[in-house]
Amino acid sequence: MPRPIQAHIDLNALENNLHVARHATSSRIMAVIKANGYGHGLLRVAQTLADADGFALLDIQDAIRLREAGYRQTILLLEGFFDAADMELLAEYKLTSVIHSPWQIAQLAAYPKRKKLDVWLKVNTGMNRLGFAPSDVAQALELLLCQRAVRDLTLMTHFAHADEARGIGKPLQLFNEIAADYRVSRSLANSAALLRYRATHGDWVRPGILLYGASPFADVTAAQLGLRPAMTLTSRIIAVQDLRSGDEIGYGALFRADRTMRVGIVACGYADGYPRHAPNGTPMLVAGQAARLLGRVSMDMLCVDLSALPDADVGSVVTLWGEGMPIEQVAQAAGTISYELMCALAARVKVVV
Repeated sequence: MPRPIQAHIDLNALENNLHVARHATSSRIMAVIKANGYGHGLLRVAQTLADADGFALLDIQDAIRLREAGYRQTILLLEGFFDAADMELLAEYKLTSVIHSPWQIAQLAAYPKRKKLDVWLKVNTGMNRLGFAPSDVAQALELLLCQRAVRDLTLMTHFAHADEARGIGKPLQLFNEIAADYRVSRSLANSAALLRYRATHGDWVRPGILLYGASPFADVTAAQLGLRPAMTLTSRIIAVQDLRSGDEIGYGALFRADRTMRVGIVACGYADGYPRHAPNGTPMLVAGQAARLLGRVSMDMLCVDLSALPDADVGSVVTLWGEGMPIEQVAQAAGTISYELMCALAARVKVVV
């Protein structure tokens, strides 16, 4: 019998979440499916979200897999190309590249121009990762617009605070001032901006985390947004320990019982993608009832408090996150975000659709 940990992928939830995005905007939707579809499976997600107007990811080989699987939508490489050899593949497979640095413009200038390329120029409006400084955008745009290798150009940015109270006022104003002089397509909104700031929708929106059923906001739940979890991680209790007052649990003895307790041992650990740094009290469900993590998560196992669950025993289903156990709550308890939990799902975990 295989180890009982499984990741259940709900394709209907993915479809529902795309519908939520569609309902929120009239812009074209660039579904972000990087990191193996946020851990849900690249081709599985692409097939389910086939009605999206485009797909955004990082790896050119993943983009080629989509083309070879028959997808004809716009496919955007969010970090662009990395060397001249990539440009031949961009042209061959009709892929779209983000341009974020002067060296990429120089590579385009040296491109033999046998086939034209579509590009998205990234503006740094405060994230300070990729993109041209506002003072450099005009020159970059002019260089791109006059190049024969460039067929179509879109102007884009990414917000650092769309999910926070600080909002997007200054970056949005800055972007709009830059874009005002150019008749090009625009793309600004990630999941948070898509749901909260209609003024950011532009020609393209780029939903990511919302497609997978997690809220991009700390103060609004996924359910309140009409989203459904696409990934549910479950396992089972494989042993039960009866503890006396003073007994300790796991590596480092991070939990010590202050009374007699029943503790379930769950077949799930950090090698499966569960966060090792999750503290005592991190929530989960046992047989559909609220329970809490005890002690340090080890490579293959973790411990759950069964003291208030007399019917729980070996074989009881444990929901680590997903349906009934919002992934945002687990992430918050563990001091991380739902994105990381999804993307960290290990290859050894069986995926069930």
